[in-house]
Amino acid sequence: MAQQKPLAFRMRPKKIEDIVGQQDLIGPEKIIWRMVVAHRLSSMILYGPPGTGKTSIASAIAGSSKYAFRSLNAATDSQKDLQIVAEEAKMSGTVVLLLDEIHRLNKVKQDFLLPLLESGQIILIGATTENPYINVTPAIRSRTQIFQVHSLSEEDIAKAIDRALHDKENGLGDYKVNLAPDALQLLTRATNGDLRGALNSLELAVLSTKPDAEGVIQITLPVIEETTQRQSLAADKDGDAHYDVISALQKSIRGSDVDAALHYAARIIESGDLPILIRRLSVIAYEDIGLANPPAAQRAILAIQTAQSLGLPEARIPIANAVIELALSPKSNSAYAAMDAALADLKHSNGIDIPAHLRDAHYSGAKKLGHGNGYLYPHDYDNDWVAQQYLPDKLKKKQYFQPKGNSKAEQQLKEVNSSLKKRQQDGLK
Repeated sequence: MAQQKPLAFRMRPKKIEDIVGQQDLIGPEKIIWRMVVAHRLSSMILYGPPGTGKTSIASAIAGSSKYAFRSLNAATDSQKDLQIVAEEAKMSGTVVLLLDEIHRLNKVKQDFLLPLLESGQIILIGATTENPYINVTPAIRSRTQIFQVHSLSEEDIAKAIDRALHDKENGLGDYKVNLAPDALQLLTRATNGDLRGALNSLELAVLSTKPDAEGVIQITLPVIEETTQRQSLAADKDGDAHYDVISALQKSIRGSDVDAALHYAARIIESGDLPILIRRLSVIAYEDIGLANPPAAQRAILAIQTAQSLGLPEARIPIANAVIELALSPKSNSAYAAMDAALADLKHSNGIDIPAHLRDAHYSGAKKLGHGNGYLYPHDYDNDWVAQQYLPDKLKKKQYFQPKGNSKAEQQLKEVNSSLKKRQQDGLK
């Protein structure tokens, strides 16, 4: 008896409306949607992390346009396999060819494909995890449009899981399955945006779990931990552990304990929840380091962006760099505290009018209202500065920014701010 194809394969969408995620490409009125609706398909390259829907987009394009769909691998399939597809294209008119790992296409296969792309007999959809601008030959690039696909959100993966659980034809709809909320949460997070991994882990869980007395397959958190090989950060009843680890990470970095920071970051990496780690480190860079070390904050953001594009497991490398530098950097929350102080005044004050001389004067009648009258243009003065009131009258003595001078960078800002404040006070006397 032939083995049934994996759930992720069976649930592959047959039309673009069935695709989850990538709405910037396949959503209504977007570029690929327009290609399908207008029957003006062109060859393209889709690049992004594994399991994000490159093959799904290709099969859905073929299904929506009623073209034959074939799938080959540029590295492992031979030129003879390409010739078979070419012969089919000559007979049927057009074939949509998904060519996986297109960055590994050799020159012989490329030269065979190029005239077929020119004639439109083959609509090529290349798929790659590598940057095509670097790793795909110019001859192929010039004949294709390049689109980047992104890791799916937790909501996207949850939607696809729900569809698989209810689909009786291709999914798991013939099974009575109860997927616990915390198990679903881990399934959407631990696979790090990889829908293929999430669906196949779900199928393994369902097929390997015996039904209970009522005939229901209970998919609990420990079951998903086994099938994904990831431990949940929210294994306690209330889910507090998930937030406790994130809190401990930030407090360890804030407290400059690099080893503790690495420990908690490792726990989040082990759980597979890269998005929440990236978000938290981004917050830390500006909330806790901030103006004490702006270059470190910028480098951390660059490392975080790199981690996001790499995905796990490689993401751990730039993450480690960011965690270590943030933990050992000088700290300051002066910018964050200044903004919160300004927001607090807005919340607790009514009718804070903008000074008339600062109001927009670029319209007829502004002068009669007094808007812009008396405004002093700083660039007309020495050093491009002149003393004048900027804060509203009710707040004119407020000083939200209270730099601590915890580093040379912040000390410079403190000195500049103090000097300007004194000059302004003297000038307005």
